[in-house]
Amino acid sequence: MAESGRSNGRHADLSELQAEIAELAERAGRLYGNALQRVSQDDGFQVPDPGVVAGLVQRVTQKLFEQPGKLAEGQQELARNYLQLWYHMVRRLAGEEVEPLIEPERQDKRFADDAWQQNVFFDFLKQSYLLTARWLQQTVKEIEGLDPKTRLQADFYTRQFVDAFAPSNFLATNPRALREAVDSGGESLKRSLANLMGDLERGKGQLAISQTRFAAFTVGENIARSPGKVVYQNDLMQLIQYAPTTATVAKRPLLIVPPWINKFYILDLRPSNSFVRHAVDQGHTVFIVSWVNPDERLSGKGFDSYMQEGPLAALAAIEQATGERETNLVGYCIGGTLSAATLAYMAATGDQRVASATLLTSLTDFREAGELQVFVDDEQLELLDKHMHRKGYLESRHMAQVFNMMRDNDLIWSYVVNNYLLGREPPAFDLLYWNADATRMPAMMHSFYLRKMYKENKLIEPGGIELLGVPIDLRKVEVPAYFLSTREDHIAPWRCTYTATQLFSGPRKFVLAMSGHIAGVVNPPGGNKYGYWTNAQLPPAPDAWLENATQHAGSWWTDWYGWLRTYAGGEVPARQPGDGRLAPIEGAPGSYVLVMAQD
Repeated sequence: MAESGRSNGRHADLSELQAEIAELAERAGRLYGNALQRVSQDDGFQVPDPGVVAGLVQRVTQKLFEQPGKLAEGQQELARNYLQLWYHMVRRLAGEEVEPLIEPERQDKRFADDAWQQNVFFDFLKQSYLLTARWLQQTVKEIEGLDPKTRLQADFYTRQFVDAFAPSNFLATNPRALREAVDSGGESLKRSLANLMGDLERGKGQLAISQTRFAAFTVGENIARSPGKVVYQNDLMQLIQYAPTTATVAKRPLLIVPPWINKFYILDLRPSNSFVRHAVDQGHTVFIVSWVNPDERLSGKGFDSYMQEGPLAALAAIEQATGERETNLVGYCIGGTLSAATLAYMAATGDQRVASATLLTSLTDFREAGELQVFVDDEQLELLDKHMHRKGYLESRHMAQVFNMMRDNDLIWSYVVNNYLLGREPPAFDLLYWNADATRMPAMMHSFYLRKMYKENKLIEPGGIELLGVPIDLRKVEVPAYFLSTREDHIAPWRCTYTATQLFSGPRKFVLAMSGHIAGVVNPPGGNKYGYWTNAQLPPAPDAWLENATQHAGSWWTDWYGWLRTYAGGEVPARQPGDGRLAPIEGAPGSYVLVMAQD
């Protein structure tokens, strides 16, 4: 009887395995069909373009071989390091205590598992990888005769290469993944395959790595939930007015212009870290622009369309909603770049409706605009223009790929390990849900922005850019301005954003916050997470500013509210959405933000 029971169990296991294999085959067939359909509908456009990268590698390799002495010297050094590492490992196997030849950076989480230190094989694997990565990156850095753009690209793609081939990224050389597979009896491998298939299905045949549990969040329910109403809309945006939480409010309303590369609710994730909610609680009538997620119908919308139908239309709507002609303006990231350009346009046309301006991590000078410049040259822009001309827009997945590559270990490889090696679900993280809720870029706007600003850096030139036929000049902007940058910003490097303090002509204040492009901005006072620096002087050189700056604990929000109070214009009874001449259209967060890009 016992033998019969074991036999029945084996048959049950076999039937279950056969069913799983059949389901896997069916899903794989659907994925193959989706991939074929995508190829038939696509023009082969990729970011980065393989041909561009191959050409770069050829140019860099040619330069390297023109310097055989340096190459030979580097190879000899690498060989000596390998021999020394081998000697260290032999001593360890003999039971000696040996100091490591090389160690990962403190912030490198890839080798946190104890086995990377305690197991001789994995320690050898880790150190040999780190030695090789250091040698390759240093060799590329020391190549002579490369122009600055080629050097930036070479450094960037070398980092991508060495990060991709880290032993932690592969099942056979990741001790934690191997241990998980053994301890779970192979269940982790089944989960890994299921996660991989799920992400391929979500990407319709292309891998769309899950960085969070998407089912854990619903826009308007547990994120982007601050009460308010949409009081105005046009083709490009909805304008949300938030309900007050104080009996009186500042006379001048507050208009926030967020980036359209992602959605506005980065500033309204949860009540505890919502910039919007906090500003409302401080007694401001807050309006925010919620940009549309564009499709091919909006391909002809240019940068000046975003100005005309964005901040300028919002200012007119706010006057109708509140009766106030003057507004305090806040722009974030590309929304701040647009705000700066809008202020210059308003200066040129005599429009004085903005009482103060706050620019959060916003570029106006693109000379050293970080690693995004890797993707902006004539060859790549021509490929991009052809693709966008055919589609009418740039798909959200391409923008997401660019930003993920800029922090590849954090936003790509850590999830490859978690999802596809360990077989785990990513954690429920509101910030990464927002990060994945990406948007498209209209063809005309995006082409103008990349060419005129990133490539040609025309915004800082007087008359270098025309908007609605009007030449603009940032030096004509006399509006009081508060500039907030973040020290570890990889998208808008703070030394580059500092230039705006030398361009604007009115009263100016520059504040440097700790952390990066998102965490440094969304830093509520209650968290006491990151501090900031201030300096009343604005010398031409950013490092001279920092050298004499004063460091403060706590959030920059507190400093900003003190500055903004000067431009509040007094107090008035709190305003409810719909009190003025604009009837509410729908409840916040509106319908535009709910449109997801189906790329």
